[in-house]
Amino acid sequence: MDIKERKILVSLISSILILSIYTIYVYQNSVIKNPEILNDFSFWGKSFLILIPVSITAQIVIQILFAIFNAITHPKEKESVTDERDKLIELKAIKIAHYIFITGFMLAMGVVAFGLQPWLMFVALIVSGFIAAIVNDFARLYFYKKGV
Repeated sequence: MDIKERKILVSLISSILILSIYTIYVYQNSVIKNPEILNDFSFWGKSFLILIPVSITAQIVIQILFAIFNAITHPKEKESVTDERDKLIELKAIKIAHYIFITGFMLAMGVVAFGLQPWLMFVALIVSGFIAAIVNDFARLYFYKKGV
């Protein structure tokens, strides 16, 4: 497995862990104490606004730690140059992830249009973004293994 594939795996695992830990944290500290908070738009706004920088910061720290660990464990391995194949793989994976997120967004708007609970819209947005990120990583792994 080359360094690009290992980076993708680290990104995939860290995305799952970050969202899982954050969801458990918010659930235990807010939702269990007050289940009615699910219908509060302010709660969802704050949750989203906190999730974004927490996720970005955690991903950056994890990638830095991975780079250090990788340099220690594989000292002679050098980062390969990004070429046209890498760009094509990235574009294909982003395209697939984009379609998944847009589908989730439309589903979230459908939830509102059919008059369901407003918190379901936010859950649909979070889940579609998470699934899009996971599928993006899996697609990149697949295209690296299969070839483009």
